[in-house]
Amino acid sequence: MTESNVSDPSLSAEDLTLANKGFEHAPASNIIRWAVDTFGDALVVAASFEDIVLIDLATRIAPDIEVIFLDTEAHFPETLSFVEEIRGRYNLNLTVTKPGPEAAAHPCGSDRCCQFRKVAPLRQAVQGNRAWLTSLKRTDGPTRADAPIVSWDAAFGLVKINPVATWTNHDVASYLADHDLPVHPLVSQGYLSIGCAPTTRPVAEGEDPRAGRWAGLDKSECGLHG
Repeated sequence: MTESNVSDPSLSAEDLTLANKGFEHAPASNIIRWAVDTFGDALVVAASFEDIVLIDLATRIAPDIEVIFLDTEAHFPETLSFVEEIRGRYNLNLTVTKPGPEAAAHPCGSDRCCQFRKVAPLRQAVQGNRAWLTSLKRTDGPTRADAPIVSWDAAFGLVKINPVATWTNHDVASYLADHDLPVHPLVSQGYLSIGCAPTTRPVAEGEDPRAGRWAGLDKSECGLHG
């Protein structure tokens, strides 16, 4: 990453590198506080609602922060119900995106479905903002093992902040339990990584949690994170 890659006028590549290094061992709440103080209303949360740790953390600091949910029109009914439950619990400032008409030619599971049902709608939703928070974790899989906490996301033209990048699945479970937070209803049925219904299956005991995503397809990422 070079200075010419970063188009946020208030932050240089060096600023982001220093922030990333400084937050390596910081509590997620400290990272979010920095993001809120730095970007103000130009900061958004992108949430899959698979779990609500990031939403809980962010709204404790900025109750009115915009939360974006990407409705691919292929989610489980349980996911959509959970979104509404969480919207009500936190009185969320929630933006729900929908695919454009061009997505009709790209049903869930096809080669470019995520480009039209996730990436393009998110790109439109974040226009005018400066940074986004995600719940990406390094333990999610090999493609995320080196994920930075703070970086420039050239694909979306935003500073990308992953406050729980260093968390383990145990850390997430402990936070949910300690704060008595609701859990996605499909978790109890063995769905440990929940995406769209046509391409998600429950996982067996001891199996990698993300093994149920895009099962049978040569795919491990949707394009939001590389």
